[in-house]
Parts: sequence; structure tokens; C-alpha cells
Amino acid sequence: MKYLLMIAGDESAAEHANDGCGGWSEEMEARGVVIGGAGLYPPNEATSVRVREQELLLTDGPFAETKEQIGGFVLIECADLDEAIEIAAKHPAATYGTIEIRPVL
Repeated sequence: MKYLLMIAGDESAAEHANDGCGGWSEEMEARGVVIGGAGLYPPNEATSVRVREQELLLTDGPFAETKEQIGGFVLIECADLDEAIEIAAKHPAATYGTIEIRPVL
């Protein structure tokens, strides 16, 4: 089953932006569970797109104001949710932020 790990943190997470993953990526690639992923630029670099009544509406920055923002993502393939949780819990960002796990349709 495929899962998306969305790595989120508040403003203080920015201090970890260049930390790397402390061997997590290498371990997960060796296990064969990582399909892809990437870090993201900060929310102020975002552009939000909406179409309402056939009109294109663009907004600079994130669509929603929240304390936590998505800073990166990893797409994994593993046996089940229990394994996805185990993988997410090993990620260093779980110690200072939040990792949301979503099954992929």
C-alpha cells in the first residue's frame, strides 16, 4: 500500500531545514519503501490556484493560515498502516514537528 508522509512544523522547524534526515533516508531506501519525496520551499514562496465561476484566482502564499506548514513529503510503499507509522516515527522531523500519514488512492 502507498502512503504519503506530509512533514509539517511551525516556524521553529525552519532551524532544522538543513539538518538532513540523520540516516533515515538511507535506511528507508535500503528497505525499499521510499518511492520519492522532497523538501519544500517555505509557504511564502507558494502560489495557490482556485477557479471560481470560470475565473482564475491566484493567491501568493499558502491558501490557509495555520501554525504548522508542510515542509516536505515522502511517498512510501509498505505492507500496512502499522508499518507506515513505524517508518514515520523514525523520521527525525517527528521529534520537533508532525508527520501526517495518508493512504494514496
